[in-house]
Amino acid sequence: MKRSNLIIIAVIAVLAVWGVSKYNGMVNADETVSKAWANVEAQYQRRADLIPNLVATVKGYAEHEKSTFEAVTEARAKATQVSLNVEDLNEENMQKFQEAQAQVSSALARLLAVSENYPELKASEQFTELQAQLEGTENRINTARTEYNKEVKDYNVTVRSFPNNLIAGMFGFERRAEFKAEAGAEKAPKVEF
Repeated sequence: MKRSNLIIIAVIAVLAVWGVSKYNGMVNADETVSKAWANVEAQYQRRADLIPNLVATVKGYAEHEKSTFEAVTEARAKATQVSLNVEDLNEENMQKFQEAQAQVSSALARLLAVSENYPELKASEQFTELQAQLEGTENRINTARTEYNKEVKDYNVTVRSFPNNLIAGMFGFERRAEFKAEAGAEKAPKVEF
């Protein structure tokens, strides 16, 4: 075999190993994003699971606040219907997901404001525990979203960087959408009845 043929075979082998390595790196980054998204969904599900208990507890003390309970229940139902697959993480779908979750947050804020009118409710151990769990869940949601955004940034840099973008283009690795602050998020929420 000629020396030039050996050099060509060696170059092809090096390029193949390099391509496989880059591809596997992108698969790993993609799976990391998927795991981070699953963590976000788990925290939102935890919040959705806590809401019925919180509503039932407050309802026991504040029977005439029916519209607030209905708003919380309706927002929770809508939010649990908006499901977003990791393959569909684009800007438009992410916006719909965030809007549904924002409705839940707004309804919960109104529900917690109702509790201010009921001193015996605020003294209830069950309510206090649910409120603490809900606060912890909101913190976990924020942490999961932050971690998700970090992983999406790393992934997006990987698939957009040269020469990775060549491999990404060949195998369909596309950018993922990040969580973004909602319009008006810089202002403190105003709770009104």
